[in-house]
Amino acid sequence: MTDNVEGVNSLPHANGTSRHLSNGVEEKLDELRRLLGKSEGDLLKIVGVGAGAWGSVFAALLQDAYGHYREKVQIRIWRRPGRSVDRSTAEHLFEVINSREDVLRRLIRRCAYLKYVEARLGDRTLYADEILRDGFCLNMIDTPLCPLKVVTNLQEAVWDADIVVNGLPSTETREVFEEISRYWKERITYPIIISLAKGIEAALDPIPRIITPTQMISRATGVPFENILYLGGPNIASEIYNKEYANARICGADKWRKPLAKFLRQPHFIVWDNSDLVTHEVMGGLKNVYAIGAGMVAALTNESATSKSVYFAHCTSEMILITHLLAEEPEKLAGPLLADTYVTLLKGRNSWYGQMLANGGLSLDMGDSIKGKGTIQGVSAVNAFYELLSQTSLSVLHPEANKPVAPVELCPILKTLYNILIKRELPTQSILQTLRDESMYDPRERIEMAHNHTLYRPSLLGQP
Repeated sequence: MTDNVEGVNSLPHANGTSRHLSNGVEEKLDELRRLLGKSEGDLLKIVGVGAGAWGSVFAALLQDAYGHYREKVQIRIWRRPGRSVDRSTAEHLFEVINSREDVLRRLIRRCAYLKYVEARLGDRTLYADEILRDGFCLNMIDTPLCPLKVVTNLQEAVWDADIVVNGLPSTETREVFEEISRYWKERITYPIIISLAKGIEAALDPIPRIITPTQMISRATGVPFENILYLGGPNIASEIYNKEYANARICGADKWRKPLAKFLRQPHFIVWDNSDLVTHEVMGGLKNVYAIGAGMVAALTNESATSKSVYFAHCTSEMILITHLLAEEPEKLAGPLLADTYVTLLKGRNSWYGQMLANGGLSLDMGDSIKGKGTIQGVSAVNAFYELLSQTSLSVLHPEANKPVAPVELCPILKTLYNILIKRELPTQSILQTLRDESMYDPRERIEMAHNHTLYRPSLLGQP
């Protein structure tokens, strides 16, 4: 089932700028259509799979930029049907609607306002796919989007799509794309897939290695790796949609990454391109691990700047060690990784989750899928990195004991987060005890060890 989107591109954003007045937009669309072999009257079909905050914003950015070229492109988003909106969320949504004159007028014009009044009064149940059609993402109620064409039947959404955008959590990617593969058995050409997922899984047999969402997609669907790309960067979804200046990298094979970088680039959203897909993808998962700990430290120390800086020094030294295990030229990743870590520590959901655990607002028994936030991908990433780095086959020389140890023994923060989040053997306060441990050595020594020893293990990323 799909909805028509009327007047999407005629409304101004809150900053007063028009959504589709930038020069060269139609030329960029025509160029991508030519590269994909589209003839006149043959729509370029783009579909987002998964409607979390970033997946919904990504679809909305494309809709705002290109959606008014209805004879050339179709932009849709798939989400599962049946997810109801609870009463408290409906009440908050009603407040958001009435605080934004542009949104209020849009809903009245579309004859959609009354259902939000009824939901506010408790006389009607709203559903996530229903409100997404009106431009409201359940995980980001405070940031209204443009109306979107929503499909709740996965086969209908993807079977003839030219570009598929994976907006699913990494923990759901394999299952959904295994289902999608059944709908692509009779396809003649492969689609392009852009994955937004930041998370990893660990495989221990026959050798320890990381499995990323793009690898899951390729194995599930048979789509060649040259047609699968990863897009990520230091950004917050709601701020990007509100036109805060941001940048990102699209990573993958030469064939598609440069044309797609050009197609996705907007005045406030700069997209660069890079060939190193898997490493950037893994780094996107790594920063989520340490963001959870940063949130805990912030909450437990009443936002102490000193305590947070101590944590940052230790967590970045652990990340540097890990990147030296994963990358032959880790220095090239330092800037993107630190930038992504910084923004996640400031305002990301993983940092928020750590804060809520530490102050008692959430408990581990509630799981890692949180109302209004979606999946906290850092939890599964903690488990994956711990499992990988605890393998003795990856042993490195301990700088003080001068004997081989599993890499995780040099990552006390990672070990503590594992014992808090996965084993559930320690309270959140243990993160502070780890930082204040008198036997903890200078993080500079960990960095020096990473620089002075050959740590690179290409097998971790499935390379010979």
